[in-house]
Amino acid sequence: MTSIFNSLRQLWRDLRTQKLRTFLTTLGIVWGTVAVTLLLSFGQAMHRQMLKNVLGLGNAIVITFPRSTSKPFEGLGKGRPMRVTEEDIELVRKRATLVDAISSEYADNLQLKLGTKTMAVDVSGVSPEFGEMRNMIPQMGGRFLNPLDESQKRRVAFLGNELAEDLFGASNPVGQIFRLHGSPFTVIGVLEPKTQDSSYSGRDKDKVNIPGSTFRALTGQKYVNLFIFTSTDVQKTKQAADEVRSILAGKLRFDPTDKEAMMTWDTTEMFQFMDSFMTAFKAFLAIVGSLTLVVGGIGVSNIMSVVVEERTPEIGVKMALGARPRGILSQFLAETLILTAVGGGIGLLITFGICEAWPAGMEEFIGIPEVDLHVALLTSALLGLIGFVAGFFPARSAANLDPVVAMKMT
Repeated sequence: MTSIFNSLRQLWRDLRTQKLRTFLTTLGIVWGTVAVTLLLSFGQAMHRQMLKNVLGLGNAIVITFPRSTSKPFEGLGKGRPMRVTEEDIELVRKRATLVDAISSEYADNLQLKLGTKTMAVDVSGVSPEFGEMRNMIPQMGGRFLNPLDESQKRRVAFLGNELAEDLFGASNPVGQIFRLHGSPFTVIGVLEPKTQDSSYSGRDKDKVNIPGSTFRALTGQKYVNLFIFTSTDVQKTKQAADEVRSILAGKLRFDPTDKEAMMTWDTTEMFQFMDSFMTAFKAFLAIVGSLTLVVGGIGVSNIMSVVVEERTPEIGVKMALGARPRGILSQFLAETLILTAVGGGIGLLITFGICEAWPAGMEEFIGIPEVDLHVALLTSALLGLIGFVAGFFPARSAANLDPVVAMKMT
């Protein structure tokens, strides 16, 4: 305990005699620590936010648009429009082995009336599976469409959060009744606000979702506008898309290799690309921040070399009085690690302060930065390594000094 106290007192004396050099060296460690932790924190926040934005569209879904054939098949010419019915969707549901869930989607712009309010809104007729696939989570007290709504053609509606606010203001929409295309509908749920940076037919916050069976009865529409599905295994999404196309090709008589007949948007490709890109970007930020910290470590090594040079006579006296090289080495290493720890601690506090003060309004663009456990542990490990390396070589030089020669140096 006494030796530790003496080492700290000696370190304090050295720092006081070299105030400017100590300040600049500590500043280098502080800046390096802030660079590492802030870059990693912001990189992680951007990664989370971008993935969150992508998931706003759906949970690894494949969106399929029936179009027209681009290849002749079995004597039939190209250019035939593909008209997919609910029976075709049911056929895929029964036969496809790689499809986990599937939902048709009928879409139109219909007139909505509530009291004196009249507006045209985008309406989608969907299956109960649609909500989970599209990450359409209901707010507390409400629900999404269920199988009974579909089988009984109930006139119920799930509203986008901003549309619900426009219609009902601050009052609870659940249980309220409005007229859609001339028919009364009951609100059963409202979308929990979510981030969505892409869509195929408008943002979910502005839509009305009703059972597909109800939509067909209300509008008389027979053919789906599109359908979405998810695979039983994300890694086999492409095979699932080929399987779905093959099943429909047999039913609708088109070439199974004709991708124009059934155009697909595989969102898992976008998700995987974004995830890989952000992982590489975070690695780049970590390397940049680490190099900044290494520069600070070089500054620590320089100041410790100066300290060794100035304390050479003192070291010689200590060794002449019986101090062992291991003790000299330990003392200088401890001083270096303490200096590094102080700078690192200040840097971490600055980073925590910046993250806490970061304005919430920027969340939509880069997320909310926070110093998580992994970032703190990684930075601490890097600081410890740099501190050890920075102090080892000056400390080894001090421990290897010849006592007689050292005492003669002034």
